[in-house]
Amino acid sequence: MIIEDTSELFPQHPHVVHLQSRETNVEGAGGVTMRDLVRQALRMRPDRLVIGEVRGAEIVDLLTALNSGHDGAFATIHANSATAIPARIEALGVAAGLDRRAVHSQLASSIEVIVHLRRERGRRFVSEIGEVQVGADGLALVKTIRRWT
Repeated sequence: MIIEDTSELFPQHPHVVHLQSRETNVEGAGGVTMRDLVRQALRMRPDRLVIGEVRGAEIVDLLTALNSGHDGAFATIHANSATAIPARIEALGVAAGLDRRAVHSQLASSIEVIVHLRRERGRRFVSEIGEVQVGADGLALVKTIRRWT
C-alpha cells in the first residue's frame, strides 16, 4: 500500500493499492489528509506500507503503526543527513502534540535503519546508512554505519 500527497511512486507490482491525499474544495469539504490515509490503510491490514514524504501529523500514526505489529513499513522524510532524522521526527511529533520523549521512545523501538539519499548532478544516490540506537540521555540517535561522498 502506497500513501502520498503527490503521486511519485509507481512500483511495477500487480498487488499495489495507491492512496492519495486531497485538499478541501472551495466550501472546505472533501479533504483527505495523509493522516486520514495512514489510519485507513492500517485498517486494511497491508503487508507493506509505503508513505511518500512524511511531513506532518501523520508521523503520529506511522510511529503508532510501527509499534503495534505492522512490520514492513517504508517512509521518506526530508533531512540533511541520516543522523538528522531523529531531530526531524521529533519536530514533527512534537508539532503534532506528542511528548518529546515519547517520540524518541517510539522511534527507537520501531525504526532500525535509516538510508539517506542525496541528489547530485540530477541523480539520487545513497550517501549514508545509519542504525537507530538509544543514547545515554534516553533519546534516539543514528550511528552512521557507512557514508559515501
